[in-house]
Amino acid sequence: MAANLQMKTAPEAPPASYEHALALAREGRGIDRETALFLSNAATLDALLAAAAEVRDRGRGRVVSFSKKVFIPLTTLCRDYCSYCTFRKDPGQPGAHFMTPDEVLALAEEGRRAGCKEALFSLGDQPERIFPEAREFLRRQGFARTLDYVAAMSELVLEQTRLLPHANPGVMDRSALERFRDSNASVGLMLENISARLMHDAMPHAKAPDKVPTLRLRTIEEAGKLSLAFTTGILIGIGETKEERIDSLLAIRALHEKYGHIQEVIVQNFRAKPDIPMATHPDPSLEEMLQTLALARLILGEKMNIQAPPNLSYGDFPRLLEAGINDWGGISPVTKDFINPEAAWPQIARLQSETEARGFTLRERLAIYPEYLGRAEFLSPRVREQVNRLAGPDGYCP
Repeated sequence: MAANLQMKTAPEAPPASYEHALALAREGRGIDRETALFLSNAATLDALLAAAAEVRDRGRGRVVSFSKKVFIPLTTLCRDYCSYCTFRKDPGQPGAHFMTPDEVLALAEEGRRAGCKEALFSLGDQPERIFPEAREFLRRQGFARTLDYVAAMSELVLEQTRLLPHANPGVMDRSALERFRDSNASVGLMLENISARLMHDAMPHAKAPDKVPTLRLRTIEEAGKLSLAFTTGILIGIGETKEERIDSLLAIRALHEKYGHIQEVIVQNFRAKPDIPMATHPDPSLEEMLQTLALARLILGEKMNIQAPPNLSYGDFPRLLEAGINDWGGISPVTKDFINPEAAWPQIARLQSETEARGFTLRERLAIYPEYLGRAEFLSPRVREQVNRLAGPDGYCP
């Protein structure tokens, strides 16, 4: 099914007028491709923002959430060479590392002491496929695959610290997802973009075999079959077209309509860094980010949780609220954003003051959103035990 999401369907009729397109958008049921393209070209930014905010307020209210997390960079080794990444390293490079179980537990415990509820495991994709050093490390720990090691570390953290794991290890097969389901409150994989064009020579995914869109769509679909609460999203500003952004959001929507498991969609903006192949590539503007967020809200509808990382918009981050988001994502009082180390998290006190100054209420959530807590199939018994300990009556942190 996943591959079929990229097939072209019969052309949809464009909206009859600008006013008609905006009226369709404000209904909050999710606009079609032609309406999204029409609005992206014809609507003013102010009109898009107003429609997105109206849809968000009707479907999600005025609560904006975040998760207090500790970021566990399990390994920086990765077999993908994405042109925008500073996180990945080859063996022997400064910062190349595989965390031992003791290191994982020590960092998780530091997070627990700081009041974190979520342990976010982020790491390179399948490094054992190309690096003997990765295979040797895993062998010493008793594993053949990085995916199995992540699952074991998730189980260790859940048992020893009571933090709720959220694994984000790249492309996952069904056997890995089944094991993650036993110890993770949710899992994640950024779709980034549905376009295979970005894998062509000189494009950002040319040397990244795990960025094949059908592989990533298949992972998201398998998680849906297993009723795993899932985080995904798109990355903008890496050379994709406006049409490819819209098609990516529509692919996410199609999977969620079938399985009901996508708990949040992230819109993340590329930021250039001095030591990457795309160092001179321009960042998307704030206006471009706001437009994409607004279109995401209008495509995905009033009920979807939509997130934008506040640290990647620097001092302008409060403006993201204008575009219909209702979540700030994971904020860590302990660890930096290892994927974007130059972009510091805003202090939670500032996040609260800026959010409340715009008429919203900031609430701390868990690694699984409140609306999924009442659905028995979405949590294993061992994870539910910890969720029940941490969640208040309304599903947020008390």
